[in-house]
Amino acid sequence: MLAKVTSCAVVGMEGATVEVEVDISPGLPSFTIVGLPDKAVQESRERVRSAIRNSNYKFPARRITVNLAPADLKKEGPAYDLPIAIGILVSSGQLYADLSYSVFLGELSLDGKLRHTHGILPMVALARDKGLSTVFVPADDTKEASLVDGAHIFPTESLAQLVTHLRGEISIPEYHSAINWQQEACPDYAFDLAYIKGQEHAKRALEIAASGRHNILMCGPPGSGKTMLARCLPSILPWLTMEEAIEVTKIYSVTGLLPQETPIIMERPFRSPHYTVSHIGLVGGGQWPRPGEISLSHHGVLFLDEFPEFGHAALESLRQPMEDRTVTVSRARGSVTFPASFMLAAAMNPCPCGYYGDPFKECKCSAGEITRYHKRLSGPLLDRIDIFIDAPHIDYEKLTEDRPMEPSEKVRGRVKSAHEIQIKRFQGTKLRCNADMTPKEVKEFCLVESAAQSLLRAAMKQLHLTARAFHRILKLSRTIADLEHSDIIKTYHVAEALQYRHKEII
Repeated sequence: MLAKVTSCAVVGMEGATVEVEVDISPGLPSFTIVGLPDKAVQESRERVRSAIRNSNYKFPARRITVNLAPADLKKEGPAYDLPIAIGILVSSGQLYADLSYSVFLGELSLDGKLRHTHGILPMVALARDKGLSTVFVPADDTKEASLVDGAHIFPTESLAQLVTHLRGEISIPEYHSAINWQQEACPDYAFDLAYIKGQEHAKRALEIAASGRHNILMCGPPGSGKTMLARCLPSILPWLTMEEAIEVTKIYSVTGLLPQETPIIMERPFRSPHYTVSHIGLVGGGQWPRPGEISLSHHGVLFLDEFPEFGHAALESLRQPMEDRTVTVSRARGSVTFPASFMLAAAMNPCPCGYYGDPFKECKCSAGEITRYHKRLSGPLLDRIDIFIDAPHIDYEKLTEDRPMEPSEKVRGRVKSAHEIQIKRFQGTKLRCNADMTPKEVKEFCLVESAAQSLLRAAMKQLHLTARAFHRILKLSRTIADLEHSDIIKTYHVAEALQYRHKEII
């Protein structure tokens, strides 16, 4: 008897339906899985066999063939355990049920219980889009699955419980999401600008960067607070919207980084990979492509400390995602596109020893060493960074002053107000912030007063700015004007934007 059960696979960031066909025929006992399965799927034979027996059902001592269709799609992971087990029970006549509009997802343990499975969110979303609204998932993944509107989620503890439900002997209650977004979306941050003494110029730059999602590079000696400043960035960014949170959660679900007790990511991601990270670890890839650090930073902050120490290939691979907000990984079997709308925050020392220009410690580096150190960062990469700031040594008086510092919450209020202006400005387009503007939007929205145009003309000639740098200055000026709720970009907006441009040390 032939049985057909519907399941799903994850391809890149999206789901794909998989039809699990089970045929039991006379012959010597065997259990074969075909349809391009990986090692984890092949091993499901032993898990399914033990789970069926330990759930007090009979495992057929006949020739069992399981086909995962379409056969040209790579199947990986243990999510096919449950549909294979259900297919065997139906094909062997131990279960009679209409499975036409149902999807089964989950890994089986040897005793028949269902375990947490990666990638539930994109798979349930696909099932809903295909009209397969009834989805059986492991109980541990119920909250994650319930984020998909319009899907009927049934939390399943074990194979035996599911079979009795399909037989009509008991009823598994449908799960309804209990997440209150207004209450949940209030993250508590460990780092706050109120704890940072001094560095007012850097704090102002961070506020501007957060307001328009501009990339920022901080340069200063060790211990000047660069890392702590960067870690405060998520606390001044507006909270994730429901749509953004689901996008981020989908990425973390696919990569297996979503904690079981956290059905949805509430905080903006902050990723800080070590400079020894590989090109694939940063961008994504592998034989079967998976998201890298830049995709894990989607709608958040990618912080690269010791910026010049990163590998040349890794740094240069950032250029295209910083412009397009996506990253495409191509392989012989096809290409996969991952989202990568991140804000880059980088930190570096002014020289290899870290003390060039420091008033208290003498720099031991030669001019050639400093030049080589800075040349590790290519011109095209630096051209994509909008804000360059110095984070100098902090004096004792600054560190010990009693004056309270401005908290992140107050700064976030101004940043949120600037974001709301941009959302209204770009309504009806795919743009979200000033940093995303193309030359078309720059021409339309970056209206500059005549005196500011003269300043821009002089800057272009003296600083030898590229066309990209010119547009980035205008976008940065637009953000500074938004913070003041000004419709026109004024001279002092442009002047402030120009002071954040890259300056050669030697």
